[in-house]
Amino acid sequence: MNQRYSIFAVVAIVAITGVLFASTYSSTSTISSTAGIATKQTSEVTPESIDAVTPQSIDSATVQDVSKVGGVIFKMDGASAATQDQVAAWKAEGRTIHNIHLIAQSVDLPIPGGKMYHGMTFNGTVPAPTIRVTQGDVINITLTVPTTETTGHSLDMHAAQISAVPNFGAVMPGHSNTYAYIAQTPGAFKFHCEGVNVLGMDQHVLSGMYGMVIVDPLNGYHKLLYTTTMMQNGKVVLNQTLISPAAYEFTLQYNQLYLNADGSYDQPAMFLHNTTWTVVNGKPFGYDPVVTKVWNNAPSFHDKAAPLIVPYGQHVRFFVVNQGNMPVFFHIVGAQIARVTQGNVVQAMGTQTWLLGGSQDEIDDVVFPEAGAFVAVNHDYAAIFTGAATVILTKDSPAPNPSDAVPPDSTVPGTSIHQQTFVHCECTDAAAAQIAAERGNMTG
Repeated sequence: MNQRYSIFAVVAIVAITGVLFASTYSSTSTISSTAGIATKQTSEVTPESIDAVTPQSIDSATVQDVSKVGGVIFKMDGASAATQDQVAAWKAEGRTIHNIHLIAQSVDLPIPGGKMYHGMTFNGTVPAPTIRVTQGDVINITLTVPTTETTGHSLDMHAAQISAVPNFGAVMPGHSNTYAYIAQTPGAFKFHCEGVNVLGMDQHVLSGMYGMVIVDPLNGYHKLLYTTTMMQNGKVVLNQTLISPAAYEFTLQYNQLYLNADGSYDQPAMFLHNTTWTVVNGKPFGYDPVVTKVWNNAPSFHDKAAPLIVPYGQHVRFFVVNQGNMPVFFHIVGAQIARVTQGNVVQAMGTQTWLLGGSQDEIDDVVFPEAGAFVAVNHDYAAIFTGAATVILTKDSPAPNPSDAVPPDSTVPGTSIHQQTFVHCECTDAAAAQIAAERGNMTG
């Protein structure tokens, strides 16, 4: 690992987060390494002190020194996690409670060419299992870090509106942490590991510890206004149709892998944006069995590439989240996005491409006009040629689809058109078997 890059990154995080938290919480303190990085109250951190930090000034510090104090630690008076008594009170009020359990698991996972990389996962799969709730529901979530893990982990849920401290704090091996919140805002939200109190967050996220929470609007999605043209009395006129909110639904989560030759995480490559692979739902070219064929010789069926299949002329809804380190220019070759929604607010209609920054989401409504082949891409050429290509085949009737691209059905009536799925995932064999058992999926 490039030590100068690593230490500079840690000090920058300490300094910047210190300034941000100092502006809000006067009782917050930032604890850092004693090896050349002074322990300060956040009130002492100034823009000038940040400007003064250089790689040369921190050569005496090491990642191990910072790691000894657990990364960036905030002590806040009055901040606490929602208790299980509060969860019980919410249930008594009539709110729906979703009890979710995520288990940190470091495993080796396949990449093209018969190689493996050192992955970090929730529940043995990348991305983590998709969580789906309705606006106003309660997510009661537990993260467990087994004693077999060599490092601590954590859980930052972007669907939550709660104090980051202590809820998103480090969970060390052999321990668990539970917190709860009301999902107040509709949308498709990222969740991810923050490493050990921010230290190592980049490695944990870019090695696979991320997932999506879909929060459906309480009153459902809007009907889709779909506009084409037609001939009427020898003239071209608009043909506008209101389409039911019920849709065939898919999730697409974009990220990058930065790898050394041995499959370990390459942080200097991350800083330089030298991507090894661009992944969609954890796999490069995982939905492209046609062009690249990089998964043709995969030993497990759940690793083989498979396209998405939808009926043409029907409503299709994509939940898209940028989980990674690079922008996503979401585009579907051969089609247009009829509507782009964020939260439950329409952002655009009839657009060709939509830009997502880091940890941003979009909900896209699409109607494919005819039978054929289409390709969803990150319209960055480096991303396309390193894995961000998803083949979509449109036919006259539905067909089973890859399980990792199909979210759980919504509980809001008239939202999800149920789909049959087969096991497909960047995951361990044990996780694949569990997916098959839970969903009743076909395995081949």
